[in-house]
Amino acid sequence: MEKTITLGDKTFRLYITEYQIQSAVLQIAEKINKDFAGKTPLIVPILNGSFMFAADLVKELTCNCEISFIKASSYKGTASTGELTSLIGINEDVKGRDIIIIEDIIDTGHTLAKIIPSMEALRPASVSVVTLLFKPNALKVEIKIDYTGIEIPNEFIVGYGLDYNGLGRNLKEIYQVI
Repeated sequence: MEKTITLGDKTFRLYITEYQIQSAVLQIAEKINKDFAGKTPLIVPILNGSFMFAADLVKELTCNCEISFIKASSYKGTASTGELTSLIGINEDVKGRDIIIIEDIIDTGHTLAKIIPSMEALRPASVSVVTLLFKPNALKVEIKIDYTGIEIPNEFIVGYGLDYNGLGRNLKEIYQVI
């Protein structure tokens, strides 16, 4: 029997299990550990959605690192508005530092298309992008993604930090709208 949940006025079916998520997290962490061995990158998760992914990923990193959060949003309901709202920014001096931006999901790419140039203007040594989930068919702008966990179709999902009108972020699995 298919596992489903209801959040507000929508029903979702289990799409990505906790095991699949953690496997992707470990795969990404291995690559970052190799690429940043001996360095101290500044990890920059984009809130709110990436908080669970960022926490699990950082626990698997063996390189020294610092963490600073930024808050951005471009969703209303189940669709991206294309408008970026940035509420909290970086307080650290990032000049000459390696920056690793953590996203929960990249679909249209509009959020990162605005955040990446803002980071680059601070003159870091490098800017890398990590995403747990990537919807290649939804991408509207060209952005470089350095580390991708799972590619998915352009369907609306919730869970593991992702929400539907504020609901579902606490789920250990990821669910797809029916």
